[in-house]
Amino acid sequence: MNMSRSDAEVSAVALLDVIRSIAFVGDLAMGQPIDHSPRVAWLAGRLARAAGADEVACTEATTVALLRWSGCTANAPEFARLVGDDVSGRKALLAIQSSSGGFRAGTKGNGSAFHSLSRIHCEVSGDIAKELGLSEAVQFALRHLFESHNGAGAPDGLQGEQIPSSVYMASLAGDLDIFHRLYGLEQACELMGQRADVLYPVGLASLIIENASRWLAELENDPTLSGACSLDAMFAGRTTSLEILADIIDLKLPWMTGHSRRVAQLARNAAIALELDEARQQKVYRAALIHGIGRAAVPNMVWNTPGKLMEPEWERVRLVPYWTGRAARQLGSLAGEVEIASYAYERPDGSGYYREVKAGGIPIEGRILSAATVLAALGAPRPWRDALDAAAAGTLMTTEAAAGRHDADVVRALLKEPRANRSKPVAAPVTALLTQRERDVLRWISLGASNKEAARKLAISPSTVRTHVESVFRKLECTTRAAATLKATQLGLL
Repeated sequence: MNMSRSDAEVSAVALLDVIRSIAFVGDLAMGQPIDHSPRVAWLAGRLARAAGADEVACTEATTVALLRWSGCTANAPEFARLVGDDVSGRKALLAIQSSSGGFRAGTKGNGSAFHSLSRIHCEVSGDIAKELGLSEAVQFALRHLFESHNGAGAPDGLQGEQIPSSVYMASLAGDLDIFHRLYGLEQACELMGQRADVLYPVGLASLIIENASRWLAELENDPTLSGACSLDAMFAGRTTSLEILADIIDLKLPWMTGHSRRVAQLARNAAIALELDEARQQKVYRAALIHGIGRAAVPNMVWNTPGKLMEPEWERVRLVPYWTGRAARQLGSLAGEVEIASYAYERPDGSGYYREVKAGGIPIEGRILSAATVLAALGAPRPWRDALDAAAAGTLMTTEAAAGRHDADVVRALLKEPRANRSKPVAAPVTALLTQRERDVLRWISLGASNKEAARKLAISPSTVRTHVESVFRKLECTTRAAATLKATQLGLL
């Protein structure tokens, strides 16, 4: 039974569902309530309409507000090095009561941190918008999310009218939602007033302060969060690839680069070997692409810990599939796939999480995904171990299946040589874009290696690695490692 449709067709989903899911991942990674970005988008749309924006500008403000945290998985490693717990650290920065903004105030002890973190976040956010097929105006706005009205922002030091109004609106709406929740309406308005003419224009700040009470009341009475600038009609009929969401999820941990795609391919091959019908093959493939959504809620310092975790850290990890399951509200068209994705860490003997359900309670797609996730991880390096070769990984999986921790039939299917897919269209070659040595260097730096570490792995000098990195950046039209990793993954270069 061969697949008869291309990966792009199988993973094509409603564009707005993917945008909402990216926002969900961003809220988890920023330590915010999972309805934060939808609320901010609602408020930004209302502000745009009150400011006299036309339908296009209104849509732009709403979209930018939804996607403003889309780049936060990209700079999570740098945030972790700066503050330790990247999730709680971001949450704390957003709560800072400073006229210059939480990020700038919270990183002023490290002069370059604000600019370097902003550059990574903004470049990846803009690239994501481009990949989603969003307008150039939205792309430009997302590339300048941390600019300030007074010119002291990042990444390019724009000021005044050089900054898109959608950036100001998303910033104001975000401040209102966070400060109102933390400090109450009166103090929220006072803090926004202090930031007026610093982070955003006085006129827009005055407009949202004047209407804040009424808009917040209306927001609470709008359970669909459709607001004045609903995106449903604007994005109706538009689709995008689900792989972009998988790549954004994996960016949070460099050593997870490409993991979700590998799991998806393994899971689909196993579904074919088990002779599941085509609809179920597609379902397990898509579920595998999104199974890691909940990882964004756990700080990198936990994921990078070798050995046994302390109970509080382990509890956070146990909730990863729970948070993945909660994403069903955002991925409405893929509710079934999200349900399967939430079984990624269950085990047939009941030793998995978060449900601790046994074999009879795990659907076959869930058992496939569970085993595929482990096999993909065994075949890739981790900070505390080297990758296992295929034979060693297969032996370990077979042993685990014999002990009841994996479905034995599923493991046999996973280890079976996949059938050739004669009907699958041949992808256009892109490997010529980079030389083999450039690809080797990119592979190591995408996994989090420094120039020195990549040089040691490849037996070349650090200066040679630096030259190759500069060449890769130039060819991929990017300036940060995270952006290069995202583009290279999408192009099949890794």
